[in-house]
Amino acid sequence: MNTATGFLVSPVTIGSFVLPSPLILAPLAGYTDLPFRLVCRENGAALCFSEMVSCHGLAYRQKNTVDLMQTVAEERPFGVQLFGSDPEHMGQAAAIISTHPVDLIDLNMGCPVRKVTKRGSGCALMKDLRLAQTIITTVCAHTSLPVTVKFRSGWTEDTINGPEFAAMAEAAGAAAVTIHGRTWAQGFGGLADRRVIKAVKEAVRIPVIGNGDVLTYADGMQMMAETGCDAVMVGRGALGNPWVFGPAGQPATLLDRLPVILRYLELSKQYLPVTRVLFKIKNHTSRFLTGLQGAARLRQLIYAAGTVEEIITLLLQHNDSDRDPED
Repeated sequence: MNTATGFLVSPVTIGSFVLPSPLILAPLAGYTDLPFRLVCRENGAALCFSEMVSCHGLAYRQKNTVDLMQTVAEERPFGVQLFGSDPEHMGQAAAIISTHPVDLIDLNMGCPVRKVTKRGSGCALMKDLRLAQTIITTVCAHTSLPVTVKFRSGWTEDTINGPEFAAMAEAAGAAAVTIHGRTWAQGFGGLADRRVIKAVKEAVRIPVIGNGDVLTYADGMQMMAETGCDAVMVGRGALGNPWVFGPAGQPATLLDRLPVILRYLELSKQYLPVTRVLFKIKNHTSRFLTGLQGAARLRQLIYAAGTVEEIITLLLQHNDSDRDPED
């Protein structure tokens, strides 16, 4: 029992490893790079996933794709999310992933973005259960790692098939499933339907991870209580807010947020090609400021900065100017 929240937090077993808590960072294209994942792990996430990795990019050993699997010992266990619609390439990619320091492979069958679905990948696979099943069985045959599957409630409100899809994934060899309670048609709008998450939990015996509209630690605990799901995956709610994985929540002042922000920036200098991805670093840093007084002006200064060192100086100067002179 977490005495700060009154919620019961239990370990979660997926395949051969046990997560000490049920809070997981979702794979987010353009965001879940190594520095951000490490910050989330340090603030309570039990497991973090890479950005989406293309099976074709891996099969052809494209450097930018392989680089998405960058990890370090401190973040283990570590999961890689794989996407594609060709069983052969998905199997090849799974075999390649298995030669890297990775603990789990997640199959993306829920991405609603049109450039993904128009190629038959992501959520489009929810319209072809036979192909989805072939992909899952092929991937499982090419790796000894636990394989999980992430999908949505269905294609539209009239074609909700999340529970059926989950049962198929379990039969095909999945070690766990993640269900986002929105349809493809909803995109990221509207509300996630927790009734579907509950129905998925009732349809399978493997662990079920709930996803959608988790913006606070309490949201995650409430989802588990309402649906019976075994764990919760946090996506957009973690952007700029790695504190979402702990019951204390996001600090209200820059002074209290600054250690985590500076930690992210130092990790970025250590692990990223900062010159090439400086805009992404600025984007992440700006998100940490949400809700703070003077955030808009500070964001302008951050986006105008030329180096990570300049960003750090700006934050320290802004923090000093906001202190009470009597402190």
